[in-house]
Amino acid sequence: MTPALPASAEPDPYADRRLHPRVAVAMPAFLILGGRRYPVQIVDLSAGGAKIDCGTALVAAGAPVTLNWGGGSAQATVRWREGRLAGIAFAAPLDERDVAALATRSAALAARMNG
Repeated sequence: MTPALPASAEPDPYADRRLHPRVAVAMPAFLILGGRRYPVQIVDLSAGGAKIDCGTALVAAGAPVTLNWGGGSAQATVRWREGRLAGIAFAAPLDERDVAALATRSAALAARMNG
């Protein structure tokens, strides 16, 4: 009998449907929804969308939102919500260089917080 994979090692069921590779980040941002601004954390990011920890923000699938991070923003639509996490799809893809720059910025923030 094969042991079950730990939750963190389970394959992502959506990975084969994504057009853009995702990069793990830990970056504070704001989600603008219905004229209100909610603090969120970007968990992972690609040119086509992001996974965010939206805490208690009243975010529902199908809602139009704006994701705003220091120095940039993107219009998006909420695709799913599960507990604190939500997946959003950007209306227009981000430039891959911008995604790489945000990943680098996230790593620099983490290094500064940890050291």
